[in-house]
Amino acid sequence: MSAGSMLPFPPSAPPADEFFARQFTPSSSLPDPTVLIENLALGVVEVLGGVRDLEQLGRWLTEPVYKLLLRRSVLAARGRAARRQSPARPKVRIASRRLMSPADGVIEATVVLTGAARTRAIAIRLEGIDHRWRATALHVL
Repeated sequence: MSAGSMLPFPPSAPPADEFFARQFTPSSSLPDPTVLIENLALGVVEVLGGVRDLEQLGRWLTEPVYKLLLRRSVLAARGRAARRQSPARPKVRIASRRLMSPADGVIEATVVLTGAARTRAIAIRLEGIDHRWRATALHVL
């Protein structure tokens, strides 16, 4: 066999792009998302409050959501600095949560957090990616 006729991989192997791309994971192969939804909501409020590092949540966030939360946390830190406030752990509790599954491997949830001074609503979309739930969309009100 000449060197020019050798293939880098067998013809039946999937293209490298598909092999290394993120893999969809069905809901039946994933844990109950309720605890993750609650912990993510509380974690997001703590990141915005400056008492938790964003990297601690990174495992459960896709890159666009991570960048969004990074931008929001920087703006929140600037606001605290302008008001000469130090970071403080928010005293919040989960007032309500709603989860729905519009498709297999997808969870859309809203969590309402109440505190002494403020009530926040957080919308999170989880998708089963690479055998774990990952937040693919996040909105904080």
